[in-house]
Amino acid sequence: MIGGRPSLRDAVLLAVLTCLPTVAGCARAVEGAPTATAAVPTPESADELSDLVVTQVPSGLPRLPDEQLQPPAGAKSMDDIADYSDDPRRERDVLEQYGYRFGWERFWGAGSGPMTGVFVDQFEARAGAGAYARDLARNDAEKYGAAVHENPPDLPGGCRMLTVDDVDVQATLGGPAALAWCGHGAFSVSVTCVADSLGSAEEEVRALVRAQLDLLPP
Repeated sequence: MIGGRPSLRDAVLLAVLTCLPTVAGCARAVEGAPTATAAVPTPESADELSDLVVTQVPSGLPRLPDEQLQPPAGAKSMDDIADYSDDPRRERDVLEQYGYRFGWERFWGAGSGPMTGVFVDQFEARAGAGAYARDLARNDAEKYGAAVHENPPDLPGGCRMLTVDDVDVQATLGGPAALAWCGHGAFSVSVTCVADSLGSAEEEVRALVRAQLDLLPP
């Protein structure tokens, strides 16, 4: 929450992972052809991962200091993610089944207006990353009563996207919103945007997803 105002970030952090007891039972291979990326080493810590997270957004929104958010953005451990849940112990068990290692969050915004967030999480293997991205998409679709579009236009294979059309839900989030989730090798990438219009939110998300995936190892 920023300045006491409910935001899309609060909603994202409250997403409950509901995968079945084993990742093998709910995972599937990431679809689509791989995209060319620079040969960069695989991060061995959250701090190293931070160097591979975008630092600017297409809309030009200013970066929000990590410590300005509550809970703070930046480095994320398994315990941090589990503590977002009402049942941290169960959540920790689920994250272990996904093979969760660590993550990084970064946000941009100004006052009570538009806001953009990027979540990059690293896993032991591709299957866990893909399952995590897929399950987050499913849970948020249920939360917002929206349909998830798999492999949407202008995004790489293995991505999912939804837009929040309901006016009442938009009011709770701060405006029209778009969300996308992608599995990319051992990484899960989530991008969220609240903007002045659905078109602007979708444009920001699509551009930012492509920019973020280009920074990660294949």
